[in-house]
Amino acid sequence: MGRTLLEPLALFLSPFAAYAIYLVLRARYPLEVEHWTRGRVSIMTLLGLAAAVLGLVAVNAFAPRGRGVYVPAHVENGVLVPGRIE
Repeated sequence: MGRTLLEPLALFLSPFAAYAIYLVLRARYPLEVEHWTRGRVSIMTLLGLAAAVLGLVAVNAFAPRGRGVYVPAHVENGVLVPGRIE
């Protein structure tokens, strides 16, 4: 569950981190409000949303498929047999 939430969150926050690193490299204090105008934050939000959506689409498009048939967990002779892919 953590990976499901952390990957899109990391992709969303990447434009903000890149901008903060840019400000540090330009020898400016990144926590000053004047650097974070509404326009810049809006653009970074849109870029972050696009990165998160494209990341989710890419993970879904390149996920391995067709590796067999799932056999659910069941009881055989009083013993629980765990689910598996055959």
